[in-house]
Amino acid sequence: MSKDKSYFFCGIGGSGMMPLASIIRQSGAAVAGSDRALDHGRSAAKFDWLRKQGIRLYDQDGSGVTDAGQIVIASAAVEESVPDIVAASALGCVRQTRAELLAELFNAAPRSVAIGGTSGKSTVTGMIGWIMDQAGGDPTIMNGAVMKNYITPDTPFASSRVGAGGLFVSEVDESDGSIALFRPSVAVLNNISLDHKSMEELHRLFGDFVACADHAVWNADDAESVGLMAGKPGGDSLSFGFSTSSDVRASDVTEFPFASSFTLHCDGMEYAVRLQVPGRHNIANALAALAAVKLLGVPLDNAVAAVQGFTGLARRFDRVGEASGITVIDDFGHNPDKIRATLTTMKAFPGRILAFFQPHGYGPIRVMGAELAQVLAELLGPDDYILMCDPVYFGGTVDRSIGAECITNKVVAAGGKAEHLPERTDCGKRLLELAQPGDRIVIMGARDDTLSSFAREIVAGLGE
Repeated sequence: MSKDKSYFFCGIGGSGMMPLASIIRQSGAAVAGSDRALDHGRSAAKFDWLRKQGIRLYDQDGSGVTDAGQIVIASAAVEESVPDIVAASALGCVRQTRAELLAELFNAAPRSVAIGGTSGKSTVTGMIGWIMDQAGGDPTIMNGAVMKNYITPDTPFASSRVGAGGLFVSEVDESDGSIALFRPSVAVLNNISLDHKSMEELHRLFGDFVACADHAVWNADDAESVGLMAGKPGGDSLSFGFSTSSDVRASDVTEFPFASSFTLHCDGMEYAVRLQVPGRHNIANALAALAAVKLLGVPLDNAVAAVQGFTGLARRFDRVGEASGITVIDDFGHNPDKIRATLTTMKAFPGRILAFFQPHGYGPIRVMGAELAQVLAELLGPDDYILMCDPVYFGGTVDRSIGAECITNKVVAAGGKAEHLPERTDCGKRLLELAQPGDRIVIMGARDDTLSSFAREIVAGLGE
């Protein structure tokens, strides 16, 4: 990366693209971009914020790619027929994937922490970044979610932070195989479960990930991670979990609707910890973060004090509001593990659950639809509901022959209450029809910023 270069981000509004574009811009380089959501008039506030940073925005029609010296950044999934890519090819522009540019920055840092795994990456990234910030490490943080600790009136979409401390903290992605590009000082492996790739592919990717790091942090409660780490040298790694064999361990867990507490055990010492985020999964996330910063040299008492000040991420069990005795929660749950964690956290307390889930694509339904249906049928009780609309679709040639109804049909067949209504607005109306005082409504899904607006609309509708 060079300050003298000009970067054009195709799909700049994406959860992985936007923070990277901000980091590049704050580093002094010229940045421009386009996005389908901008063309369609969605998420105007987000694009206004990008413009305020000095980032030029264009329609996704190729008009922003005009110079052979531009470096065009796009995800690996962007089709060659997209006008920006057509223009880049005609001009002979250098092209990079988002992951390649991120890895270039990450690997150049003197110290680095990469957070991988199927679930919890964004939360652990936010926790590690916040702890290192409070410890004086002045980190650069690259996250796929907005970190509430860094939200200000001038920074409403705080999914990245640029620091001068020589430490780069980033979540890394196994879904496209790009995790293989990163060479971290500390590799954090949260868990391994079915998502975008086969288990065989995941074992290979995560095995290489921890092997190339100086130190590894891994989940002693996750059977796949335990199997992967078996036989690897223990001196350069720390395990975390609830089991007594863990190097960084939690006991005496107490769950609250929107918080949690536990006793931390490490190096023969005990620490009382209270988190501002709920659920055992977030306690596990905190253990991973504490283990990582320990390897970076942060004293545990300082780390504990800092992690207790972590206020969470937007769209991660995010309480949007309450009206008529009904609480509405906005959540990023979109794969079996994430949805299981969200529903398990909710089922720890009384009250009927009205769940809405918008799948993040047709491909994921094909890969994990059966597992999603199984989790929903298992965790939702006889009085709970799951409503689903059609998957996110922003255009392209994806096969749309298998949709959300294959999941709701399986839930109904298992005895649950599930409905598929193709349009999201109809699901919203149905939620308002069903809602009663004492219910909890959870809005789940990924790859669509307007889900947060949808959750706020539900709160407003309840108030009316």
